Amino acid sequence: MHVGMGVIFQAEAEERTDLDVYGNELRLADLAEPLGFDSIWGVEHHFTNHTICPDVLQYLTYLAARTQRIQLGSMVVVLPWHHPMRVAEQVMMLDHMSGGRVILGIGRGLGRIEFEGLGVRQEDSRETFNEAAQMILQGLERGYCEFDGKFVKQARRDIRPRPFKTFRGRTYAAAVSPESAPILARLGIGMLIMPQKPWDVVETELQEYRRIFRDVNGEEAPPPVVTGWVFCDDDPERARVQAHKYIGGYWRSLVRHYELVGSHLNKMRGYESYKKLQQMMSAPGGIDMMTEFFVGLQPWGTPDQCLDKILDIQKRTGAEAFAGVFSYAGMPYDIAEANLRRFATQVMPRLKSRIPLDQQRITRAGLGAPGPTPA
Repeated sequence: MHVGMGVIFQAEAEERTDLDVYGNELRLADLAEPLGFDSIWGVEHHFTNHTICPDVLQYLTYLAARTQRIQLGSMVVVLPWHHPMRVAEQVMMLDHMSGGRVILGIGRGLGRIEFEGLGVRQEDSRETFNEAAQMILQGLERGYCEFDGKFVKQARRDIRPRPFKTFRGRTYAAAVSPESAPILARLGIGMLIMPQKPWDVVETELQEYRRIFRDVNGEEAPPPVVTGWVFCDDDPERARVQAHKYIGGYWRSLVRHYELVGSHLNKMRGYESYKKLQQMMSAPGGIDMMTEFFVGLQPWGTPDQCLDKILDIQKRTGAEAFAGVFSYAGMPYDIAEANLRRFATQVMPRLKSRIPLDQQRITRAGLGAPGPTPA
């Protein structure tokens, strides 16, 4: 199994400065390649403590210079917040500087504070994402961008440096709302899954996504990439307590950032599927109930328990790549590093041996050897 590591720069501990967060998160990121991870991932968020990484491609460029082989994943570039021509150029520049190691993750965004702060109309996000994704993905294959849509207008211009390796099979998008899965299938890209919904719902959406992908593209969909908030400890009771404290803390940070307690998403075009979640979160006891549910979906416990949880996720989704996050919600950095190292030494080798990669498929999908290859 392809195993990645996410670094998300949460600034939830009041006693920490942003400089301290960056110094320690980058120190953990430097451990990814020596510990044997296959990829390292970053996120994009703006304006709050939820995560303080506003430019995921800049972060990955820094890591490209500090590493040799590890692949570099964006989780995600939020397309409505960017000029799509610039995204295509930045991605291609990073792919050249890293020797073809980029895994491109894209999404449409949810946070009202981010859309308003960047001056972007949130109700247009789905259409903007769809048009921008079409233009960027076409451009990364043919070497130029050109588009005449409702929201994206681009006169033909070459991408320089030019593409040298296909992005087919190494492009993914976050799928949270059920309407997203068919869009991803028609775009011909993979699915990036963060456990936050009942698994039977995820399985149903995956079936529909795979059906449409097969019909539109004439081939099977790539296996999804699944993320997860990991807490690994040799003591099962300590793992339980810490997982509820820190994974639960991450969820509560997410609730604040996305304003899930409230009603604005109930009325917003394009976000209708969030109405039920926002109603649940706003009900008495809703935050506690959903926090417990989110914690229960994540891989935490002893190394054996973490392994079993990820294998169960793999069985449900068919994923051949897992990206774990090990530092979050103000977790002390000595605990975060112990969590990371324990997973890397006691869980990751067994994941890789239990789910051997199909090298032909993985090479096609871009999640194998990272060196330059012709498109």
